[in-house]
Amino acid sequence: MQVSWKRDVTLFFVNPRGQHARFPIGGDTDTDPGAREAPKGAGIGVTIGAVIGAIVGVAIFAAFSAPLLVSLIAAGAGAYVGSLVGAMSRTHERGNSDYRVPYHEEARDSGVLVAVHVSPDNQLDAARVLREAGGVSIEKATGRWQQGRWADFDPRKTPEPIKEFADKRA
Repeated sequence: MQVSWKRDVTLFFVNPRGQHARFPIGGDTDTDPGAREAPKGAGIGVTIGAVIGAIVGVAIFAAFSAPLLVSLIAAGAGAYVGSLVGAMSRTHERGNSDYRVPYHEEARDSGVLVAVHVSPDNQLDAARVLREAGGVSIEKATGRWQQGRWADFDPRKTPEPIKEFADKRA
């Protein structure tokens, strides 16, 4: 097996789940899974809050001969408060046992990863060397290798263990 340590082996750290900074503001997903229903709740809350606010405004208008503007302000405040209450009522925490939120669960643990650039002909030899050197989870993957490193590694992708070297503890 011909492997050049400078060109064909790279070492890097895989961050913990959800901390791969795939988005400019951080994180791995564009929305929190527990907040996916919040916009619907806000819409329902705006409607209910506006109606309740308008009723309160009309009651104030009738009881105190207040200006019509008071009714409009009461309706607006009711809509605002209703949207907040509605959105929060549809937001769930992962730990809430009454609501199961589907979210991406990574199979790869965080830690140091050694990547070796090999061909199909010598991948089992490389896996054997890694196992003998203390490698725990030996997996097979494909990707772009550029300038001595794995250029397109995706830590969220489910690992594909090499059957002959599958981790016996898993």
